[in-house]
Amino acid sequence: MESIRQIFKIGHGPSSSHTMGPVRALQRFLEEFPRVKSLNVTLYGTLAATGKGHLTHDALKKAFPGVIEILNKPDVFLPLHPNAMEFKGFDNDNKLVGQETYYSVGGGIVKTEKEFFVKEDVFPLNRMEDILDWSEETGKSLWEFVEDYEGKEIWGFLREVWNVMKDSVERGLNREGVLPGELHLPRKAWSYYIKAVNSTRIAGLKGRVFAYALAVSEENADGGLIVTAPTCGSCGVLPAVLFFLMEEYHLPEEKILRGLATAGLIGALVRENASISGAEVGCQGEVGVACSMAAAAATQILGGTVFQIEYAAEMGIEHHLGLTCDPVLGYVQIPCIERNAVAALRALECATYSLLSDGRHMISFDAVVNTMKETGKDLPSAYKETASGGLALHWRDRKRKKNENSA
Repeated sequence: MESIRQIFKIGHGPSSSHTMGPVRALQRFLEEFPRVKSLNVTLYGTLAATGKGHLTHDALKKAFPGVIEILNKPDVFLPLHPNAMEFKGFDNDNKLVGQETYYSVGGGIVKTEKEFFVKEDVFPLNRMEDILDWSEETGKSLWEFVEDYEGKEIWGFLREVWNVMKDSVERGLNREGVLPGELHLPRKAWSYYIKAVNSTRIAGLKGRVFAYALAVSEENADGGLIVTAPTCGSCGVLPAVLFFLMEEYHLPEEKILRGLATAGLIGALVRENASISGAEVGCQGEVGVACSMAAAAATQILGGTVFQIEYAAEMGIEHHLGLTCDPVLGYVQIPCIERNAVAALRALECATYSLLSDGRHMISFDAVVNTMKETGKDLPSAYKETASGGLALHWRDRKRKKNENSA
């Protein structure tokens, strides 16, 4: 199983697969073919279907200094992954000097066809069942499993990740106005936060969690600097939970970083055995996995056993099974931002539920990950980030009828 570094990627939103991935593919292409002066890019499948709303075109044009032409083929799906793109580079004499196809497989990770099935394994175990056995034998927790195989240098990486997460919460809380795009969606994080701190009991506690998740997700939608956890579209869940716990319990940084390590392990397990790509399995692989990661981290931080951590992580995915990815107009805004807020609170509820138990339950984490993978395969493409079904379709129908009535 690969490093948790593949789960936490620092970069600009709004989409790890549609903006971070294509830009990284472009950077790789230019490194391999430095003589390229003009570029033809063909986006396939999901990249083409929601590229405009996800700002794929804008990101590529901003990253390439020369002439670039972008062609969309939303009805053409290449065999390895729904998020595919082909680059053709030309020199000053308009001669072809390079050509390559890349796949944006989720979480900002890009692979060529040759690399698609190649992995650099860091961990010797890739199933939760085996890791739990390891834990029983060694007496160590999940964060120690990460440290043992990633090395102590992983803490410096996680400290950088946490600093970016904190900054995105704090920036998002202080910014107001309207998010970019045709939806004209206003930022809500500050409003939720100020109401929460002036409320008591449940409204005050839950409102703060909502506010922190909204803050990060709104920063992502605005192209701000965030951390994939495991994707851009689900980047608000884990920071919100960790930020809330840090404030509520006055936690030292060390405890937060251990929670991050546990969360990263959960994300790595899902990526290894299923997918974190909305284009592949729907939003259950993004917000569902983010909820699972945050639930595991919270249970770890609040003193749970490895079995309680596993239970919380299992619930985080189980109660998001079948969740569709149907962004309105292709923007990472509706329903994405709201989902992050609700999932953050659900993660804390999963942690609380598991901590009240002894960690015994009927459906294992490994089983629910396999179920998520199978469910994702069964989902029609209209519900996997193409913005051609579900909420996106009903929004378009509503706008069309409204325009017809006003004509």
